[in-house]
Amino acid sequence: MDLSVLAAIGAGIAVFTGIGAGIGIGIATAGFLQAISRQPEASGKMTPMFFVGVALAESTAIYGLVIAVLLITRLG
Repeated sequence: MDLSVLAAIGAGIAVFTGIGAGIGIGIATAGFLQAISRQPEASGKMTPMFFVGVALAESTAIYGLVIAVLLITRLG
């Protein structure tokens, strides 16, 4: 198999990290909203932790995008 074909397959697989990030952010948001609805007075303590978790989940999508772009530029 040619190296450019493998790079194209790898770039396609790397893009799927966005799906995982979307699912992770959705689950985190659902849990956060459920926690706030049960204990509204604790929302001040939970909000910073929620944003850290969302940022970590989003960083996996960004890493996947960077890897995909690096592999695509290798094709040319």
